[in-house]
Amino acid sequence: MKIIDSRFCEHLPPAEPQPSMLDLLNQSVVSARIGRTEKARAERVVSPILVEARRLAGDRVQLFSGEEFDVDKDLGLSGFCDFLFSKSNNEWIIDAPVAMFVGQPKEGILDDSWGQCVAQMVAAQKYNRDRNENIPVIYGCVTSGRLWQFLRLEGNILTIDANHYDLMPVQKILGILKWMLS
Repeated sequence: MKIIDSRFCEHLPPAEPQPSMLDLLNQSVVSARIGRTEKARAERVVSPILVEARRLAGDRVQLFSGEEFDVDKDLGLSGFCDFLFSKSNNEWIIDAPVAMFVGQPKEGILDDSWGQCVAQMVAAQKYNRDRNENIPVIYGCVTSGRLWQFLRLEGNILTIDANHYDLMPVQKILGILKWMLS
């Protein structure tokens, strides 16, 4: 696999959330500060953003959380995903084409989660290909809730956006997610 460092999200336009989502996000940020674990803190912030990104993408994608994604155990392409998006109409089970993964680092360090996210992206390529649903690009994201970093897998070329995007203004994060999911 060839790895490229490119700021491919930097110039994407922001997307405006619904006012009610901004209110919810502001409440979530406050409650996240008192969460007992890093995972709990991040989930309180990440979930509302991903739900809004789904809405901004015209509800044409399905969002799954905490699901098992076993593609090929012999290749090590199995395990649980923090969040994943599928471009399938099936809202009950994960179905091809799988388009994007969002992972949360255990200790809040984004770079430590790249490996797991890339493995999930490779698994999605295989999963989609095995179901004759080849999509040219699989996206990934690692986030602590406060910082977001994006990845793109096209064939055997992995592009990592070196920027760490701050949660606020959330419009930038939503613009990136909307572009990736559309």
